[in-house]
Amino acid sequence: MKHRDYCSRPVVDWNERFQKRLISDEIQVRSFQSRIKYAVYSRMEDLSNSQIPLTLGSKLQTLNYIVTVELGGLNMTVIVDTGSDLTWVQCQPCKLCYNQRNWLFNPLKSPSYKSVSCDSPTCQSLQFATGNSGTCSGNSTPICNYFVSYGDGSYTRGDLSRDRLQLGTTIVDNFVFGCGRNNRGLFGKASGLMGLGRSDLSLVSQTNTLFGGVFSYCLPSTDDSASGSLILGGDPSVYKNSSPISYTRMIPSPQLSIFYLANLTGISIGGVELQGPGFGNSGNEILVDSGTVITRLSPSIYRAVKDEFVKQFSGFPSVRGFSILDTCFNLSGYKEVNIPTMTLHFEGDAELNVDVTGIFYFVKTDASQVCLALASLSYEDEIAIIGNYQQRNIRVVYDTKASKLGFAKETCSFM
Repeated sequence: MKHRDYCSRPVVDWNERFQKRLISDEIQVRSFQSRIKYAVYSRMEDLSNSQIPLTLGSKLQTLNYIVTVELGGLNMTVIVDTGSDLTWVQCQPCKLCYNQRNWLFNPLKSPSYKSVSCDSPTCQSLQFATGNSGTCSGNSTPICNYFVSYGDGSYTRGDLSRDRLQLGTTIVDNFVFGCGRNNRGLFGKASGLMGLGRSDLSLVSQTNTLFGGVFSYCLPSTDDSASGSLILGGDPSVYKNSSPISYTRMIPSPQLSIFYLANLTGISIGGVELQGPGFGNSGNEILVDSGTVITRLSPSIYRAVKDEFVKQFSGFPSVRGFSILDTCFNLSGYKEVNIPTMTLHFEGDAELNVDVTGIFYFVKTDASQVCLALASLSYEDEIAIIGNYQQRNIRVVYDTKASKLGFAKETCSFM
């Protein structure tokens, strides 16, 4: 292969020839960029975006966040959980159900409702999604039964089903979900749970062709009237972030493939980056989870965070701990206090700046017992978790296609 100038006559003015080459090169690059933009934007136009109001579930007696969707023509208020996969609601007839605010889902009143058969690939996918294989019930056409248990002892059991799901203005036909007949646990009075994990049965995977495997949320503060948003789709123009989104890669883990893991490289308190065991090594995985309330850190990292926080937040009377929270103060005699900032650092120089509303948990409304909203794990080898309390007023972006997590400051509001 030879350069094309090799075949042309001797060049008298190399500057002129080179200038023409640069102009031609610029035209070529513009052509490339035009084609790339067309390919990207035409793909984006094929994808949908759906925005749903998201609120704290305190009115439903849960500290998790909730959204309302339409399933089979009936409104269902469900807990948003990135740490689980199967979406489920309580169903009639119910053998054992907890009290919920809305009506139970009635399959007989939905013309689009269908049971999933026992021998289907969908039923077989339960093992990976939930850790439990599907079982069979019925005689003529066996129905697939599911069982999901959670770390706090809660569980749901019922029929694997399909129905029409509406997310904002977007319709999802034949959505696979659990029709719960036997449910117990800490779900408050919600209708069920929305699984935003990474297996084939999660809402993220089932809507991949619509939303491109991207979703994000902004969790509002404890104010009952405050409303954030759950956004399905990757169009950043609908975000209201006040700082640039900083991204870190999702850490692949064969054993924890349904979870969203990142590499925590450090924590800063009041601008002081902590030093010590557990910081700066490449194996410090942390799980980002909307279904866990309080952030859990390994014992050594928690001690370092606690010691530096107490050092900077000195002069305030200490009081007894509350449940898993062991660093508490009596602030009832103060009109104003300066709270040290808290920043989580991730691989790739990504940062999550914890909002001031996510640093203290007010056990008592008169501020006589206010606790640092962090807790220690029992053992060093357990996986740390970033709970929803520390994700408040942050736009958290989950991009499963590009395998990255993003964080940006945002005052959560649904407008």
